[in-house]
Amino acid sequence: MVIIPKNTTDQKVHVNISGVGVGSCNIKLNSSSEELGNLSSVFVRVQVVHSEALSIIIIIVGWIYFAAWSVSFYPQVILNFRRKSVVGLNFDFLGYNITGFIAYSCFNIGLYWIEPVWDEYQKLHPYGVNPVLLNDVFFSIHAVILCTITILQALIYDRGGQKVSWVCKIILILAWVFIIICLVITAASKQTVLNWLDFLYMFSYVKLAVTLIKYMPQAYMNYRRKSTDGWSIGNVLLDFTGGAFSLLQMFLLAYNNNDWASIFGDPTKFGLGVFSIAFDILFIIQHYVLYRNHDPEHRYPEINEKASLINNKTREKNGISSSMGSGEFEGIDPDN
Repeated sequence: MVIIPKNTTDQKVHVNISGVGVGSCNIKLNSSSEELGNLSSVFVRVQVVHSEALSIIIIIVGWIYFAAWSVSFYPQVILNFRRKSVVGLNFDFLGYNITGFIAYSCFNIGLYWIEPVWDEYQKLHPYGVNPVLLNDVFFSIHAVILCTITILQALIYDRGGQKVSWVCKIILILAWVFIIICLVITAASKQTVLNWLDFLYMFSYVKLAVTLIKYMPQAYMNYRRKSTDGWSIGNVLLDFTGGAFSLLQMFLLAYNNNDWASIFGDPTKFGLGVFSIAFDILFIIQHYVLYRNHDPEHRYPEINEKASLINNKTREKNGISSSMGSGEFEGIDPDN
């Protein structure tokens, strides 16, 4: 403990710190002066790590997965544009994806920019730092924009009769009803039941729930069609890269700071990372192993079925039964 006499303005205090082992400690400042007020939020954190070089590597790894995840939205948009079609891209996935990133954006923006929310966070974690950084805000908003562009493509381009399932619609409606109810409770109770920080955490719960289920419809659709045509493998590879480097950073941080609780103490974050990578591996196997060489008639069952109905109606309109072959009526072309 260092004691500074009152009315002292020019005295300097030197604190010598020796690293004994890997870990961290907080140097706090207390004062009995009413003029200075509450100094509980004033502190210096001292961190001792295994390797300074490893700390630099951890930062580089962080930027790698940030870049991979940010770029991962573009291959699907480019593929849709080139094909002028979204056949093979599951619409339930689009609904879940944009819902998750809207919720994630609300959480990030609220915790990063809204001061009353940050004040609530500091009360709960007086020696904590803001878990949301500016790049998190940028990433989530960027994701919403790219998801919106993909949905617009689904409205414009050929979709082969695809639509959002009733199961997806019900889940999304329930998610947003849940958010609205929490908003009403927070506002009506004047934060006695839920404060604004609690309300923001509801968005994070929606994001977590959506992440658990959003890949399932696409994986099942690939299985049913026996093809990944229309589902960008570039998106999958970049997402896998981002997820793998994200988990790598978590392990490197835990080792360098001797803080393994940061991984296993938050099983939700760790589990979601592993879950997403598992689906990426499944998509890679589907694309490169299971359904690598399938001809177009197996790739587009929706289009083939639609084309067959059109041909049948055309034949019926010209007085020819769809069951008749081309050789049953001499001189008549069944395609006319």
